[in-house]
Amino acid sequence: MTDRLPKLVATSVVRGSQQGDSHGGIFTIDFEAQDVRQHVDWNTGEIDFEGRGADRGLRGIAFDRDDIYVAASDELFRYDRDFRITGSYRNRYLKHCHEISRMDRTLFLTSTGFDSLLAFDLDRNDFIWGMQIARALNGWAGTVFDPRTAAGPAPSNHFHVNMVHVDGSGVYVSGLRTKAMLHINSKFELNEVCNIPQGAHNAQPYRNGVLVNDTQSDAVRYSDRDGTNKAFAIVTYDEEDIEFSGIDDSKIARQGFGRGLCPVGERLVAGGSSPSTISLYDIDSEQMVATVNLTMDIRNAIHGLEVWPYDN
Repeated sequence: MTDRLPKLVATSVVRGSQQGDSHGGIFTIDFEAQDVRQHVDWNTGEIDFEGRGADRGLRGIAFDRDDIYVAASDELFRYDRDFRITGSYRNRYLKHCHEISRMDRTLFLTSTGFDSLLAFDLDRNDFIWGMQIARALNGWAGTVFDPRTAAGPAPSNHFHVNMVHVDGSGVYVSGLRTKAMLHINSKFELNEVCNIPQGAHNAQPYRNGVLVNDTQSDAVRYSDRDGTNKAFAIVTYDEEDIEFSGIDDSKIARQGFGRGLCPVGERLVAGGSSPSTISLYDIDSEQMVATVNLTMDIRNAIHGLEVWPYDN
């Protein structure tokens, strides 16, 4: 490999932390310069600490010109390039948001707590469209609703919708329990594209196939229409080096938990895992190119992961 290694931006979430602790943050990771910087330490008194529940911290990332959009569980934040908050937006149907994706002037957000997708108009700064996903007799169905009204769907988490990817061919969505990557076309029809493993994260079209974090198998996988199947084992560490092992009784705070995935051109893929680690995989040579660990605290896991689009 002679190409320059990328600069990435990542968010992290934390399980099992207490009030007053850090709840993750936003980082840039420059693999070429071997430089890691934390720009945001997410520590807010507004986090709900009742019971054991969703990850606490920051999630999906998207860019619009000089604006950086980052999702928290129930709120969308807009940052400038210096990571100063310039806006924040809530909606009654945004619950346990995971990933986000922009296409033109619309930002799409997953709402796990409603089995739904929401659309946010970047010019009007408003949530303008929603779709709740459900099983139908012959496959899947989507019910469109207006998130500006109280007439939308009831809370639902049957499929744990956690991933959205948008490009010129439409909107792709998946979840822990969809067992498939789904496609929404211009007529709002919902169709199955391909199977994905139970418990998967970050399923998205890539090259001639699909890229996915096979979280239950601790692997990043690429499969294409020609029958190619490639798997990369997620990095793990000696147990004696892990900090706060066993503190989270949900068992999700564990080594090798893969979440966060983004292509870096047509050959490299970046994947996140816990404890907060980011690895670069070469799809063609089937090798791990590089890896960086941000912390050995097992509670701290990568969530959002994108290529940094700016020069600085």
